[in-house]
Amino acid sequence: MNDYFSELGREVLAQWKARNFSLAAFPNIARNLLEARPPSEHVDLDALMRDFLLNDEQPLQTQSGFGQPELVVFSDPRFYIQILFWLEGTTAIHQHEFSGAFHVLAGSSIHSLFDFENVQPVSAHLRVGDVRLRETQLLETGSTVEIISGGGYIHSLFHLDTPSLTVVVRTQSDPGTGPQFNFLPPHMAVDPFHSDDLTMRRKQLLDVLETTESGAYAELVCEMVATLDFERGFFILQNAMGHLKNTGDWDAVLAAFSKKHRRLADYVVPTLEGIIRKDIISGLRGSVTDVDHRFFLALLLNLPDRKGILRLVKQRFGGDPVQTVLRWAAELGEATGHEAWILDAAFPPEVKVPAGRHAAVFLAALGHFLKGAKGPVRAGAVKLTAADTRHLREAFGQSSLRTLLH
Repeated sequence: MNDYFSELGREVLAQWKARNFSLAAFPNIARNLLEARPPSEHVDLDALMRDFLLNDEQPLQTQSGFGQPELVVFSDPRFYIQILFWLEGTTAIHQHEFSGAFHVLAGSSIHSLFDFENVQPVSAHLRVGDVRLRETQLLETGSTVEIISGGGYIHSLFHLDTPSLTVVVRTQSDPGTGPQFNFLPPHMAVDPFHSDDLTMRRKQLLDVLETTESGAYAELVCEMVATLDFERGFFILQNAMGHLKNTGDWDAVLAAFSKKHRRLADYVVPTLEGIIRKDIISGLRGSVTDVDHRFFLALLLNLPDRKGILRLVKQRFGGDPVQTVLRWAAELGEATGHEAWILDAAFPPEVKVPAGRHAAVFLAALGHFLKGAKGPVRAGAVKLTAADTRHLREAFGQSSLRTLLH
């Protein structure tokens, strides 16, 4: 067992006991002790991992569902300390049934805080409302943040380095603060620990029909969503949306769902589109190896507007953030004799300029929008009209780069 975490755990226990084990006091105790002797300055990670692998005398290991993996380094009946390794970029937007504090032991992360407003419970495991971003910050190694249990503290972490490591000092569980919802912007909250085995099997069976190209697929989904409750219908739509759009049957199925659920159905399409956008950018990020480019894609995934993106670019790299973003866009761009792309944004065919100028014009247009400039785009000697500018804006607006327009 690691000496640092043994001492930290004993001190947390002593201070919390002095506060009569108040749940309200625990986050502040945890944060203050992590900041007083930061793990990032006092823990020899290589020695800790060696000890964990070779020494059987370790705290009882749990299955919290966090981390890749999770190492429990101190355990008490009321709280424990864990080290979380993160190999994937992101955690879901979520709330907690526990409280405490976390410390960035290695790596860096984009940390976002959210509010869930105008909440309408639909079932015990699903709610609708408005998921709104409140604040985003860049956490570097050594940063420490409190965790508050319940719906008043909704956040996500996008880990920028592989692996990233966090130390978490947390209670076992805070009564009355569940379920521990995950949030799907802009409108949904779902309980990720709720298991509906029938819906899972139905989705798997629909996957079989999709794979075998069954002609009955769309008709069956339409009949299902016309009768299912909102929660089950939403998950069936999430599973089937991509295939139904490819076959041209999506509008008919959505109409059947909307007829059944009326105003509640208005929350579904924006949420499903948000999931698709996240999947697209995550897929792009998975194909990119450059560290700076991966940071750029992480910003596109996590921030809703160019102001926030440019602020974090400047914080991390200094200089003119617009020029930094344009350099990345140029590096991520592709061009052939007749076409040009920046990531998944394709140069619009309506803009009639010489093919050899497509890439330069596209990049100039992105710079124009990044600066919030008015009027037609200027691209050197190439003269563009207001209609050209509109088509260029639409091309970016339909891509993963659309947040740079707002």
